[in-house]
Amino acid sequence: MNRYIALATWLAVMAPGMLQAQRHPSVQDHPDAEAVTRAALDYLEGFYEGDADKIRKGVHPEVVKYGFYRSDSAQPYGGTAMSFDDMITLTTRMRESGQTAPEGAVKDVILLDILDQTATVKVVAWWGADYLQLAKYDGEWKILHVLWQSLPAEH
Repeated sequence: MNRYIALATWLAVMAPGMLQAQRHPSVQDHPDAEAVTRAALDYLEGFYEGDADKIRKGVHPEVVKYGFYRSDSAQPYGGTAMSFDDMITLTTRMRESGQTAPEGAVKDVILLDILDQTATVKVVAWWGADYLQLAKYDGEWKILHVLWQSLPAEH
């Protein structure tokens, strides 16, 4: 019983300081916020415009991308992987065929967290929502992981 009282006392004294230590300034105020946003926009605009150069600019060649989609809301989600080379091939094919994003398509970038070497961003696009994990390589922010899904039927 004394052990529980000691633990409770320790938590009451230490927890407020521990929580305070985890707070950090707004991601919007981070010195790299603009560069992280630009990498996310290069990714989105690369797909929207069929621009492989934007994909090359914002995405690391070792990217791991996996997504869940449904052909219609009555079907279960299916999963698919996409490599860096697949992204380049798709955007090149889109440009050659004239396929671009729908007029006025949503293009939201939501900065979730930025540290000095890593960042996490949510982007909302016409196809769904993507969660991007970025890392800084030689001073440049690059997308290293993408997890996405098509929007649920209620959206």
